Amino acid sequence: MARVVVDVMLKPEILDPQGQAVQRALPRLGFEGISDVRQGKRFELEVDGPVDEAALARIHDLAESFLANTVIEDFTVKVEEGAEVAGAAK
Repeated sequence: MARVVVDVMLKPEILDPQGQAVQRALPRLGFEGISDVRQGKRFELEVDGPVDEAALARIHDLAESFLANTVIEDFTVKVEEGAEVAGAAK
């Protein structure tokens, strides 16, 4: 079984009020030196069998149509380290 991670973040030009609230609270909590915070979502998908190009294409379609609002969000799809990838050298 392999794990594929989909990270979803607001596009840079989209205001992130939750990230701004966290960033403003950090100094009051004693955390200095953080100049910006952006909040996002992480999805960890357990995939039966090896992850080949077809599986990654299906997951990309899933992320684009269901996990992310592509009008305001960007996403990345990556196979987590140590996961079984089809065609990878062993």
